[in-house]
Amino acid sequence: MRSTSKRNRRHGNLSAREIKRAKRSQAPLINPCPAGPAGGSYTPLSNTQIEQIYATALRILSELGMGDAPSVLTEQALKNGASINKAGRLCFPHCMIEDIINGANKQFVLYGRDSKHDFELGGDKVYFGTGGAAVQTMDIQSHRYRPSSIQDLYDFARLADTLTNVSWFTRCCVATDIPDNFELDINTAYALLRGTTKPIGTSFMLAGHVDPVINMFDSVLGGEGKFRERPFCKAHISPVISPLRYAEDAVEVALACMRHGMPINNVVAAQSGATSPATIAGMLACSLAETLAALAMVNLFEPGYPMIFSNWPFVIDLRSGSFCGGGGEITLLNAASAQISNWLGLPSGAACSMSDAKAVDAQMGIEKALSSLAVGLAGCNMVYESSGMTASLLGASYEAFVIDDEMLSHVYRVLRGIEVNEQTLGFEAVREAVYGEGHFLAANHTMQAMERDYFYPSELSDRTPPVTWQEQGASDMWQRANRKVRDILAHHHPAYLNTAVDQKIRRQFNIRLKA
Repeated sequence: MRSTSKRNRRHGNLSAREIKRAKRSQAPLINPCPAGPAGGSYTPLSNTQIEQIYATALRILSELGMGDAPSVLTEQALKNGASINKAGRLCFPHCMIEDIINGANKQFVLYGRDSKHDFELGGDKVYFGTGGAAVQTMDIQSHRYRPSSIQDLYDFARLADTLTNVSWFTRCCVATDIPDNFELDINTAYALLRGTTKPIGTSFMLAGHVDPVINMFDSVLGGEGKFRERPFCKAHISPVISPLRYAEDAVEVALACMRHGMPINNVVAAQSGATSPATIAGMLACSLAETLAALAMVNLFEPGYPMIFSNWPFVIDLRSGSFCGGGGEITLLNAASAQISNWLGLPSGAACSMSDAKAVDAQMGIEKALSSLAVGLAGCNMVYESSGMTASLLGASYEAFVIDDEMLSHVYRVLRGIEVNEQTLGFEAVREAVYGEGHFLAANHTMQAMERDYFYPSELSDRTPPVTWQEQGASDMWQRANRKVRDILAHHHPAYLNTAVDQKIRRQFNIRLKA
């Protein structure tokens, strides 16, 4: 008969578990889900299909061209080989667009105010961050939607400041309590500055608003011209109005930003069946043409300027005409868009995790996980809208922010893939278990893999047995996320602006946030 001690060892006795916990507590912290893994394993389009879509996009630009081109852009384009067709539209020949692509910026660093947040764009590295312009926010007290405020934007910024998987923070909501457009742009930039030192992104109503915001950034960095040396903020600009027209105000904003070296995220957000063809292939071709027109706009004035090639094909429900942020079609479109951008060799931007759900519920989980995983696997460099967005982009949720952050750890873990080498194959670990304890619980091989290869959810996900869950109050993920948000916002008050600089900004502008 086997001894009791031998039998317990083979089934993992208390001593083995204690050893495992002790070794784990002594091990250095390792993030098994780091940002920036290589994507590209999901390829919804074949190379032949990409070539067909690209050829159609070139044909659109050369034969149909772009309408409403501002005179400053038209003059520059004509000097470089463009032409005006009989309908008065600005047309770009194939060779001109291909030359622009060849000379475009392929890789650049997106800076944070704190260098620990810097990351490089280009290739197939994948990063998730925020975006959006939600006019409503789900209140963490009443759990009802209300108009978004400048306080919400600041609170979202400092919340995102604590979240591992939010690599940058772009304005996610619009401060509806600031009606003046100039004050809105100033206060939006200020809230971002005050809330985080991660890379940030903002937008401008008019070109005249750019210089004052840059002056604010220079003040924070220590003097005139400092922002140009370390441009930690990118401009979100939509210079194309679908279908196939330039937006003069947005073009002027882009040129104003370029004078200060501010990276540009050129967003084209056509909608299937409304401002773009309803077919998937047709929409990809038309929206690609529009994003190439945006690329031309930037590179005609400064070849190689840092620009994110953000082709965000959006979907509408053709039965109602309403925008659909979640579902298989928008997932497929944005994954394919990222694949095409990477095929062109351009820093890519796409959108995901835009749930149509209003509540933090199963629908939201389905839509967010589906799109974030697919777009990440497609290798998109910058995946926008990936945190907090609800209600088809009309809303933002604090609880969704922290839940999405945990979800993105799982996504990053999938993207990281499987490392296959002599050590991970574990032949010697198998030998030790077979001839030793009869299990792998406290083995060195297991201890090493425990933190390196596995992600352990925080207090949001629940892996306890049903009886334990019930004893602990039977809470759901939304309730746990609400508690976490409240705790973060109660305790995380970063002092990213020193008093003297803050007072200088407040003397110059009407800042709505309390000091």
